[in-house]
Amino acid sequence: MLHTRTPWLRAAAPVAVLALALTACGGKQDASVSTTGSATDDAQTSAEAAAKTGTEPTGPVGGDGALAPGQSGTGPYREESGKITYEVAAQKVRVGTEADAKKMVQDPKNANGLVAATAYVKYTNKGPDVVKGLAKVANGAEIYADGQRGGLLIGSPGNLPGCEDPVDIDDWQVGESHVICQTYMIPKGARSLEVHWTADGATTPLVWKFTPTG
Repeated sequence: MLHTRTPWLRAAAPVAVLALALTACGGKQDASVSTTGSATDDAQTSAEAAAKTGTEPTGPVGGDGALAPGQSGTGPYREESGKITYEVAAQKVRVGTEADAKKMVQDPKNANGLVAATAYVKYTNKGPDVVKGLAKVANGAEIYADGQRGGLLIGSPGNLPGCEDPVDIDDWQVGESHVICQTYMIPKGARSLEVHWTADGATTPLVWKFTPTG
């Protein structure tokens, strides 16, 4: 699935409630990200041990084994009401323009050369319990552009079509699904996009690959 460039940022929240965390942009790749053929024996042993404890997500992870857009994997995440197993599927990534990004931050200079990318991720509660309180599962989602993690846009728009606000989700029942979005600032003109979701306590994420257009 291709990501698209649209005027979606017009639906953004007011600039006053946005705070841009760009420390990760352009930095070194996080150690938890798996790369094809680069894992050490110690890292592999650690991942295998974690998998036996049930903390690692199940499904293709990293490299050529990345999940396709819309394909799902599963993993646990600790909520206020206890540990919940989720089925997770990154559906699409929508990307705005640099001009839009500049309007979303208090100082437009902070958005020079950047665009805002929003990942639409579907989460299904697989149990064993109802999720009570504010669901935190979407905190495990990140966007990578050309192998580098973007900068999380704090207070990013929750009123985009197809995005649900976790604040509005009450008593998330077993078997119930919700689409929750995360917005990151990424370099303009990125050639590849990935959505990562890391289960609670896991060392490797589930990875979905998206091919940019243009």
